[in-house]
Amino acid sequence: MTEKKTTRKEMLEVEIVIGKIMRIGVIIAACVMLLGLVMFFATGQSGYPGTTFPTSFTAIWQGLLAFKAYAYMMAGIYLLILTPVLRVVISIYAFYKEHDYLYVKITSLVLAILILSVFIGHH
Repeated sequence: MTEKKTTRKEMLEVEIVIGKIMRIGVIIAACVMLLGLVMFFATGQSGYPGTTFPTSFTAIWQGLLAFKAYAYMMAGIYLLILTPVLRVVISIYAFYKEHDYLYVKITSLVLAILILSVFIGHH
């Protein structure tokens, strides 16, 4: 009986941590996008010719280093997308800690699909 209460308490703590991480991830992503928007309005330029914008990780990183507004906006979008992926990673750890190996395998498969979809959808 005490083991069951301990597991519930641990799961509640993990859910609280996951919630905090999700909120922090969204806030950071929003701040990065807002910074890009402020840069765009302040300079009147996106940093890229015409209607183009960076889409690859390399182009975004180079744009961030060059202080290009659209690069900051795209980085914020990528951070927003990566926030739920981080939740999946934390869930894998939580299930492993509970010795719930079936859910570790299932959640690991979900993570692999997410990672694969990023690479397939990017090319």
